[in-house]
Amino acid sequence: MTEKPWDLRRVLNELKSDPKQYHETDVAVDPDAELSGVYRYIGAGGTVKRPTQEGPAMMFNNVKGFADTRVLIGLMASRKRVGKIFHHDYQTLGQYLNDAVSDPIWPQTVSEADAPAHEVIHKADEANFDIRKLVAAPTNTPEDAGPYITVGVVLGSNMDKSKSDVTIHRMVLEDKDKLGIYIMPGGRHIGAFAAEYEKANQPMPVTINIGLDPAITIGATFEPPTTPLGYNELGVAGRIRNQAVQLVKGVTVDEKAIARSEYTLEGYIMPHERIQEDINTHTGKAMPEFPGYDGDANPALQVIKVTAVTHRKSRPIMQSVIGPSEEHVSMAGIPTEASILQLVNRAIPGKVLNVYNPPAGGGKLMTIMQIHKENEADEGIQRQAALLAFSAFKELKTVVLVDDDVDIFDMNDVMWTINTRFQADQDLMILSGMRNHPLDPSERPEYDPKSIRFAGMSSKLVIDGTVPFDMKKQFERAKFMDVPDWRKYLE
Repeated sequence: MTEKPWDLRRVLNELKSDPKQYHETDVAVDPDAELSGVYRYIGAGGTVKRPTQEGPAMMFNNVKGFADTRVLIGLMASRKRVGKIFHHDYQTLGQYLNDAVSDPIWPQTVSEADAPAHEVIHKADEANFDIRKLVAAPTNTPEDAGPYITVGVVLGSNMDKSKSDVTIHRMVLEDKDKLGIYIMPGGRHIGAFAAEYEKANQPMPVTINIGLDPAITIGATFEPPTTPLGYNELGVAGRIRNQAVQLVKGVTVDEKAIARSEYTLEGYIMPHERIQEDINTHTGKAMPEFPGYDGDANPALQVIKVTAVTHRKSRPIMQSVIGPSEEHVSMAGIPTEASILQLVNRAIPGKVLNVYNPPAGGGKLMTIMQIHKENEADEGIQRQAALLAFSAFKELKTVVLVDDDVDIFDMNDVMWTINTRFQADQDLMILSGMRNHPLDPSERPEYDPKSIRFAGMSSKLVIDGTVPFDMKKQFERAKFMDVPDWRKYLE
């Protein structure tokens, strides 16, 4: 018997049995700021302005203006929930994804009959076609530049179709058949492909796939050098599920779509065409980004001309995320952990036991590394590991090094290390004039003229909270009795 294909609906069917992980509501909600405003309190977490918390994923069944559409938010806004979805220990997800990158299962193309994403098709040449009425894209705040597709997986290829890739970008609905897409300069394969098309003055066909198994959305966020140009990250999702991701030919473009998505938008990235991101609102802001601040509206986004919208027939699910929520931490942070582990395991095997990119850094700006020192020859290896982390992921800003008796997933334990195993005058490393993520608002020349020549540069920090090897006995933690059956006292 053939195993049922993985998709978002299969994932939700598994989660529904646990009210701590999933909740539905039939209360009417406005997708314009209210939906995200509600979930901010219930389960956003991350770098969202307090009050917020970790909570269940939410399905909104009654979305104003979209009678037959449901909106899902927060599916990945809990590392423990991601572990549950992947049937794996949440503490070792980074290594799990690292293994998947090394042994991918590549996607397979299926027939139109096996592609529920194409059950309903709306083409742009039809009367009254309007993506703003077909796609229930929420806004995060009242100041957003417009409704955003926040977790749409863009699938595209180079001109000769020898390489393909999937990436996630913020995309704003600008007109009835027009999206603005922010492709961050440098490192994004879709951007490289789009540049090739633009040089040839040709539109680039793409599909935007929404409402997916998290194995796809999390796997899609890998970046170089872990996944080089031409490595299609759908292979990572295939390995996670031990089942190839299913693709189908586009309806109106010469590109593949993910066959079991809830929604697909087809279209072209137009050459030499740009649009002001907030052209409809003039707020000067885009949407809240992972550091917890509003992104500035980009004056010249690339443009996608939409040629079709397809979706499932039975109450399709529009999936969204809050920009600074813990959902971004899961999507960006876990693959970054995998990338760091891949590099350090090759260079200094056995010395870095685990890596965690916590919500405080939005999954990108901060990592905590658990170091194992076996003998005096290992002293200093921890700082080499930090430098390797920076080289594995250029957008990383802060590295905290801790010993192997510290729980890297417990920030109180990490801060205890800094307070009892750290001296600022000798255990800080500051690396000035390096490249970092442009969405960090402190990376501006006026903030630090001596080190930041251009926006997007940063001074990077290593906090070495590991005990010198020859002093380890002086830093042994209090030895409590092991009581394996302690839970019986709670019965």
